[in-house]
Amino acid sequence: MKPIVVTFGDAAGIGPEIVAKTFADTEFMEQYPAFVVGDIGIMKNAAARWGSSLVVEPIFAPEEYAPAARRMQVVSLSGLPADLRHGEISAAAGAAAFGAIRQSIEWANDGRVSAICTAPIHKEALAAAGVPYPGHTEMLADLSGTSDYGMMLVNPHLRTLLVTVHCSILDAVRKLSVERELQVIRLAHRSLQSMGIAQPRIAVAGLNPHAGEGGLFGSEDMELIAPAVAQARQEGIDAVGPLPGDTVFMQARKGRFDIVVAQYHDQGLIPVKLLGVEDGVNVTVGLPFVRTSPDHGTAFDIAGQGIADPSSLKTALATAHQLARSSSAATI
Repeated sequence: MKPIVVTFGDAAGIGPEIVAKTFADTEFMEQYPAFVVGDIGIMKNAAARWGSSLVVEPIFAPEEYAPAARRMQVVSLSGLPADLRHGEISAAAGAAAFGAIRQSIEWANDGRVSAICTAPIHKEALAAAGVPYPGHTEMLADLSGTSDYGMMLVNPHLRTLLVTVHCSILDAVRKLSVERELQVIRLAHRSLQSMGIAQPRIAVAGLNPHAGEGGLFGSEDMELIAPAVAQARQEGIDAVGPLPGDTVFMQARKGRFDIVVAQYHDQGLIPVKLLGVEDGVNVTVGLPFVRTSPDHGTAFDIAGQGIADPSSLKTALATAHQLARSSSAATI
């Protein structure tokens, strides 16, 4: 298997800290080896502060990576200022974070890495740097030439796949269509099959309270979601819905469903994060390579304080290894 790359995230956030803490865990890294792409000065500083006796070594290409105990090997792409302030939006940090992601995608497209695990980025920093993407999901899809993709959040209790991602609630409603609903249901089916679930049980959450209550609380559930579910069932997909959003995740957690298709960002992410961000992983499905990420952000409020928990990044890196091994670089 080709190596796995970890991007260092937004340097003003907790990304470098949780990367350093993860790589300092020798036993963990022996199981899930990887190298880092980012600013080597930032990573040396993070390793000195939070990586115990972790040694940072420069490499210049994925092919140069060689796993070694208590070593973090870094492909450096930028020269961020040493006095970059934690917890503040920085165009330079946004540009550096994007550069690391873009390089990782190029390697993945060329088959030089088997998976990408990304540390958190800050959307305002990206915008300040002139990056034309609202988040990881959109840039990964565009730069890999992928049109049929989705954002899946996974933890030991729930899986959820989003119909709409980084947009306002008003725009999310406008973007709903029978075609989009059916596309995401099919994607959920294929993705779970690639993860070893032969016949996934898919629940589709309603948009409106009580899934519209027969049209009393809006017509979208009847006009957009229900026809897509019916079409999916005709195709042999085990999908049901629309189901009320306030109970469907509870049913999935109890084992009735393998995944919930959620209509918008917070509908799908709140239940997963409520159960604990330390166990949550963001998986971009539909790409021609594996990509995972922690399900939390840059945490500017605690950046630089040494108290950030690397658990979610560790879970994301372990998941990247597992998916890369099982998929053998096939689309998941």
